[in-house]
Amino acid sequence: MIDINAISAIGLSLALGLLIGIQRGWALRNEAPGSRFAGIRTFGLLGLAGGVAGIIHGDGSGAGLLIVAAAAALVVLGYAQAAQRGGPISGTASIVGLLTLGCGFLAATQHGSVATITAVLMMLILAMRNQLHDWVQRLSEVEVIAVARFALISLAILPLLPDRAYGPFDAWNPYKLWLVVVMVSGFSFAGYIASRHLGASRGTIATAGAGAMVSSTAVTAALAVRLRDGDDNAPVLAAGIATASAVMLVRVLVLVAALAPFALPTLAVVVMPAALVSTLATFWYLRAAARLPAQGVQEVSVRNPFDIGPALGLMALVMVVSLVSRWVLHRFGDAGLATVLAISGTFDVDSAIITMSGLPSGTLDARMAGLVLAAPVMLNTLFKAAVAISLAGWSRGWRAAVPLVASVAAGMLTLPVLLGNAIL
Repeated sequence: MIDINAISAIGLSLALGLLIGIQRGWALRNEAPGSRFAGIRTFGLLGLAGGVAGIIHGDGSGAGLLIVAAAAALVVLGYAQAAQRGGPISGTASIVGLLTLGCGFLAATQHGSVATITAVLMMLILAMRNQLHDWVQRLSEVEVIAVARFALISLAILPLLPDRAYGPFDAWNPYKLWLVVVMVSGFSFAGYIASRHLGASRGTIATAGAGAMVSSTAVTAALAVRLRDGDDNAPVLAAGIATASAVMLVRVLVLVAALAPFALPTLAVVVMPAALVSTLATFWYLRAAARLPAQGVQEVSVRNPFDIGPALGLMALVMVVSLVSRWVLHRFGDAGLATVLAISGTFDVDSAIITMSGLPSGTLDARMAGLVLAAPVMLNTLFKAAVAISLAGWSRGWRAAVPLVASVAAGMLTLPVLLGNAIL
């Protein structure tokens, strides 16, 4: 009787091997005859060998593992022979051969999805050879250290931490607290890379948007100082502040979607109009700037990605706010909790979002949670308007503050609708 499942598994094993072989054959198409370790046929056969071994292994026979071992030995011998010839030696072909064998084996042992994903990722990495090498060549030492640090805190430390509540009122979860450090460091690194490669060459808008991934308040302060100093590109600087605010608002929605999705629908109703106003203000000021004589723009300074201090500082703030919020919730109920989050979020919106995500399930209903988070977002935007005016002065800072205040007003206009629905 024909086993359709076995035939399908064998077909998938062969197809994955041929898929990888297409890329390897194309990449090595200009090599001298006989110098290539393997081509499309060899990789197709390696996938097929893995599939046959997987089918035999699934029947309970040890011969399947012998086939895998023998095929793997042939791959290693091929690499050794290439090394003895004294030509260029690349371990990539051998590693790809072994992985192709493994993909074929997985495809025939009821892991077809894993085998397919692995093969596609292999082909993608192999096809991006030139881009990856170019990217590595352009990395600075600071960026390499930052990558290593981020790998340490996210891939080595985070998985080791317990995901359970500790401390007074069960306010501290080590895993979630360290996740704060990972997220802030990730935003910092992304902002640093974007600023380095898009910085002054793309202008203030690019660096303001990149910097807002780290701290829109810091970007607002930096641009406000330049406004105070009489920079002739005042419309561009105001557009940069509006851009930072828009990016912050969108980033808030992304964070809430990831950490506290139950609060997203209500929060989005308030935040989206505010983000739209900030975006429109950006285009308005850019059109005004286009009518001015061309001026050089300076790069907005963005935090060094190797500086883990701000991330640890935010974690400490989250610890304090989490403890206080749990105590307030225990003592005064929901109204007190909203006050704590609103005040803390004025200076750092992320801490309010992370605190909300750590509250016990059912503490707040979805609508109330969205309204509670909207308060720190709006207060933070007003705080940045105050920063712009206080640093640049009213005569220069008003044009940066007006879009921020207008965005808050746009968000507040949605409150009667939300509250009206709640009453109904």
